[in-house]
Amino acid sequence: MKRLATVALTALAPVSWGSTYAVATELLPPDRPLFTGVMRALPAGLLLTALARTLPKGQWWWKSAVLGVLNIGAFFPLLFLSAYRLPGGVAAVLGAAGPLFVVGLAALVLGERASLRTVLAAVVGAFGVSMVVLTAEARLDAVGIVAGVISSASMGAGTVMTKRWGRPEGVGPLAMTGWQLTAGGLFIIPVAALVEGAPPALDGKAFLGYGYMMLINTGIAYWLWFRGIGALSATSVTLLGPLSPLTAAVIGWAALGQALSPVQLVGMAIAFGATVAGQLAAARKPQSFSSAEKNDQNISMDLTDEAVRR
Repeated sequence: MKRLATVALTALAPVSWGSTYAVATELLPPDRPLFTGVMRALPAGLLLTALARTLPKGQWWWKSAVLGVLNIGAFFPLLFLSAYRLPGGVAAVLGAAGPLFVVGLAALVLGERASLRTVLAAVVGAFGVSMVVLTAEARLDAVGIVAGVISSASMGAGTVMTKRWGRPEGVGPLAMTGWQLTAGGLFIIPVAALVEGAPPALDGKAFLGYGYMMLINTGIAYWLWFRGIGALSATSVTLLGPLSPLTAAVIGWAALGQALSPVQLVGMAIAFGATVAGQLAAARKPQSFSSAEKNDQNISMDLTDEAVRR
């Protein structure tokens, strides 16, 4: 039951990220992916770090920077570049490659040997997502596709390294999330200044969109995600990834007036079924944690009532 609750809470992160594509295209300034990445990451990182009241020490300064670049600094700009240059569904399906990256990297780096059922769940999940979003009228763009694939690989590597390095003794996921978001946001700033120039003028819709991105879509969602990585295997966490494009498809249907064909509905059922099957397969493998990880999990539970939402 405890594992089920952890999986459910972690799943809220990709569900939230599924709204990224609609928000980016409907509320945010066009063609400013780097500025959008900064606005999404840096304010949230500073806020969470202030709430945690803990700064990195020793080697965790550079480790946080590396994780921040992989999970945030490289991932965000590439994600938004993909979202701007591709239809929301096409951009979302590229994220379905993430579990496949993680399965391979987890085997090499963490020794998490994926079962055949787990690999099949990742492949079938990606296939189901492709049925949902790869419609005949979808416009493909080479730059957008490359950006989407690299963004998935970057976050996949970040997920595996986050699991490998764990967290410092006595430090919970709230602080780790704040450190990474801050480092990632700072990494993007000079690139944004060189490529995009001065920040754009923002209207009310943009403030609303960035506010949602910062608090819900980034702060709370990444806190839940990193909390999940500390309690579950890297493979188990990443197999929740298809929930993001499925959510994007549902939002497109409910809020943007996009129709869902029978093929897309079947694809949604396949992808969701593969996600559930992947979690059942992962649940059969016993999890072992170091004393530091157990301590971090206890801290993260204590922070559940204190932190607002990510």
